[in-house]
Amino acid sequence: MNAKLAALGAAIVVVGLVLVDSLYTVGQNEQALVLQFGEVVKIESEPGLKLKLPVVQNVQFYEKRVLDVDPPVEQVILSDQRRLDVDSYARYRIADPLLFFQSVRNEATASTRISGFVNNALRNVLGNYNQLDVLSEQRGPIMRSIRDSVEANAKPLGIEVVDVRIVRADVPEGTVQSVYDRMRSEREREAAQYRAQGAEYSAQIKSSADRERTVLLAEAERKAQELRGQGDADAIKVQADAYGADPQFFSFYRSLEAYRTALGASGTTLVLSPKGDFFKYFNDATGRGLVPAVTQQTPSGPSPAPSPAPAVPEVPAQPVPATPGNPG
Repeated sequence: MNAKLAALGAAIVVVGLVLVDSLYTVGQNEQALVLQFGEVVKIESEPGLKLKLPVVQNVQFYEKRVLDVDPPVEQVILSDQRRLDVDSYARYRIADPLLFFQSVRNEATASTRISGFVNNALRNVLGNYNQLDVLSEQRGPIMRSIRDSVEANAKPLGIEVVDVRIVRADVPEGTVQSVYDRMRSEREREAAQYRAQGAEYSAQIKSSADRERTVLLAEAERKAQELRGQGDADAIKVQADAYGADPQFFSFYRSLEAYRTALGASGTTLVLSPKGDFFKYFNDATGRGLVPAVTQQTPSGPSPAPSPAPAVPEVPAQPVPATPGNPG
């Protein structure tokens, strides 16, 4: 009886061990590969209790969740020959467990491979940009380009790269001062260039304004000369018309203007003969007091003597008030 009980107990233990080795559980966040002598015979991606052959088969579990990779800080050279220490991270998912098992076997190896892909992509992509691009709003497209490059390299490994991000991009400690000096020199060069362009534009604007001013003044002067000439012509025409309408009155009027101009100024002294032509209207209101009579000849003989000029009533002389230039 004791031997039978021992055998039964041993059989129960063996059966229990076989059952335990035949059952396995796949969690909600897991996927499993059933291996037989190192070969994959089954892929389990649905959660639940599963069966396998005991002893000859074993199970390899992989995560369904997104996994993180934190590559080491990589120093890259930008297109403007500046150096940056770039700290980044990547997130990936095991999309094809069979291909993942055949290429990298485990997650540790996958993390190492993805870290290399990320650093290579950082050097290749950032080498086409300068520091301002990395620190500006263009950083988003740069990171997408890096992710696409890492995705292309990781896809043959059964890995789906979800995201790649740059945490920080700092100037190496040993080159901070040289970078500041270079930035200062570049800004000074740009400022000098902008000042030179401004001076050039200013000179162009001033020369254009001077040229336009000269043209406008010349045009205005030409127009003024034309208007003056037209005015002089109109004045001469008016004077000629007035002289032709009444020559005697016109001569009298011009003599009055000459008297006003010559005798109107204070302190004017004239030494002239009163019998001269200038004072002809002082001697005779008609201006003919000093003009000798002319005998006209006719074909039949001497013409009769001209009739005497009408008598002009004498105007009593008015006393002239004494002035500083005219003592009276």
